Amino acid sequence: MSTCMAQDSLANLLKRYNTKHIPYITVQELAMPKTNYKILDAREPDEYLVSHLKNAVFVGYKDFKIETILNEIPNKNDTIVVYCSLGIRSETISKKLQDKGYTAVYNLYGGIFEWKNNDFPVYNQQNKKTDSIHAFSKMWGKWLNKGVKVYDLN
Repeated sequence: MSTCMAQDSLANLLKRYNTKHIPYITVQELAMPKTNYKILDAREPDEYLVSHLKNAVFVGYKDFKIETILNEIPNKNDTIVVYCSLGIRSETISKKLQDKGYTAVYNLYGGIFEWKNNDFPVYNQQNKKTDSIHAFSKMWGKWLNKGVKVYDLN
């Protein structure tokens, strides 16, 4: 029952902050074997160093540069999944990709928090599995129900 309520609350949160111009992909869909997605992490460097999805390419948010993506993913028909903590910042970055002509861009519903809440693995800066998740802030960290919340590296 609480999972249902949490999902409704997450849905309401994303509805409040997102425009839904970018389609969502669920963590379950992304975790399916043999998926060939380019995964982009649209968080800040400290967040990525603490935890990220396997094979995710760090692209940042505040210092995001579209040129990096144009060089990294020249085929604008490649399937791209962008994530952040919950799916709010990643929608902004996804829209920038879409505006540059990328045709198959998806926003990870619930971001890395939802990924970890569903017991999928995350990796640290040494690319080893970790239970630590950068929770961004106390306000946003409340959405992370599993793992060890990290707020600052210092």
